Amino acid sequence: MYRIILFLLLVALAASGAAWLADQPGEVLFPWAGGLAHVTLLEFATAFGAAVVAAMFGWTVLRALWRLPEKIRRARRERRHARGRHAITQGLLAIGHGDSNAARAHAEVARRHAAGDPLTLLLHAQSAQLDGNRGAAREAFQTMATREDTRLLGLRGLFIEAQRADDVGAAVAIAEEALKTSPSSTWASQAVLGFRCARGDWMGALAILENNLSSGLVDKETYRRQRGVLLTARALELETTDRDSARDVVMEAVKLAPTLVPAAVLAAKFQSEAHQIRRAMRLVETAWLAQPHPDLADAYAHVKLGDSARQRLVRIETLAAKAPGHLESALAVARAAIDATEFAKARAALAPHLEAPTQRVAMLMAEIDRTEHGDTGKARAWTLRAVRALHDPVWTADGYVSDRWRPVSPVSGRLDAFQWQMPLSALPSGNGVVEPSAFEQAMLAAGPRAAEPAEHSGAAPEIEDRQVTHDQLAQDNAPVDPPVIDAVPSPPPATAPAAAPPLFRARTDIPAIAVKPAPVVPQIIPIVRPPDDPGIDDGTEPDEFTEMPVPGQTGGWRGFLSRIRG
Repeated sequence: MYRIILFLLLVALAASGAAWLADQPGEVLFPWAGGLAHVTLLEFATAFGAAVVAAMFGWTVLRALWRLPEKIRRARRERRHARGRHAITQGLLAIGHGDSNAARAHAEVARRHAAGDPLTLLLHAQSAQLDGNRGAAREAFQTMATREDTRLLGLRGLFIEAQRADDVGAAVAIAEEALKTSPSSTWASQAVLGFRCARGDWMGALAILENNLSSGLVDKETYRRQRGVLLTARALELETTDRDSARDVVMEAVKLAPTLVPAAVLAAKFQSEAHQIRRAMRLVETAWLAQPHPDLADAYAHVKLGDSARQRLVRIETLAAKAPGHLESALAVARAAIDATEFAKARAALAPHLEAPTQRVAMLMAEIDRTEHGDTGKARAWTLRAVRALHDPVWTADGYVSDRWRPVSPVSGRLDAFQWQMPLSALPSGNGVVEPSAFEQAMLAAGPRAAEPAEHSGAAPEIEDRQVTHDQLAQDNAPVDPPVIDAVPSPPPATAPAAAPPLFRARTDIPAIAVKPAPVVPQIIPIVRPPDDPGIDDGTEPDEFTEMPVPGQTGGWRGFLSRIRG
């Protein structure tokens, strides 16, 4: 709108000027060819304007001719750059869908047309990685590392190549160089932090954590938690060498991360040794409210040295009341009740969890039946159910399961990655309830058995629990193949005291139940099942069971039954 108004004003001014010149009388005289030329004022103005326009046009033409070679060169560069950019785009797309041949061809086109483009080097490096040409990839990343604009990207590529080559020393050096180049580099900081933690350099890891806070890579809350994790790891390392330093370090750690289980357990231990009982109990209670854990229950039970088993039971019941209904509360009460020979309390604590028991619940029930009544039949049945029961929570990080807490993940090097939870591989499907097999039902329905002789129950309890004779199988009315327990990963260690019965200590690492033969009966070779086999199925036909043939006797399941009846 403003441009239209301005244009109309200029046209009006030009028309007014032309009308004014036309109305002016007089002539313009100038010498021309030895005489005087006479022109009117309007003619002179018209001729002067035409001369100015012609001069401008001529200057434009001359300037265009002068700049024509540069324009041609610029156009060629732009075409080459456009072709190079197109090749880079298509090459990166080819890398994205895994076409190594197309990526290599586009990389060559990009090198011809856009050799100085940083993305060309990246395309060459990634196409070489896709082809498996590690040498070419390293050369491309080294070239990128020498340039100022792509230095950090080149170092990142060299770091990845060093990791793939299992060159830990080179990977550490590259990550430290990248951290010097850019202190705010997340990957370099995480890599250096992970390497220092792996070497046990906790002071160096704390320095990296301080750098992360000053660079804005972590917020204040995350910094406090991670610092508590590193201090806890250092305190655990110093516990056996310098207990005074370990006490100071872990007390700082528990202030920064009061819900960190290892920090609370170690701090409570030191406070208990210093006879600060109430302070130690408060540390454990704070962590228990956030995450009940068997180590916390054990530390709480033994917070006061010299207490009897019944006093520990009363203390554990107080702790369990702070997390009612939680599985760890029930397990802690049951463990303390068994130690105090309060079997009714132990059964009552585990009763809500018997419909879908975990491995620790089943093992505690086996211990209760064996210790209270000497019922080895039910104890064996609960032991069998423990192998097939739901897994208990363990320390896990990035799919890696550990028997103890660790400050960093051994898979990704991530700090504070371990969580107390059920491993992903053990998550149940459906409602998670494992139906008992026919053998388990027969064992549960057999009722209390007579007490075994003293030499069996006292002298060799583990042999008694692991071996079953054919006569015992016949008495249990179990017309199935001898039980076979698949090998499974060991569940997490329970918080049992040092004097736990052998059955509770040795159940989880038994790959199979061997059959102890009678003196005149040949030994049965148990069937080894794959790990995902649920065990003995109710619908299995007797002919499907196999037995090692013995010369002179009838083999198979029918032969086994005939020998039992004989």
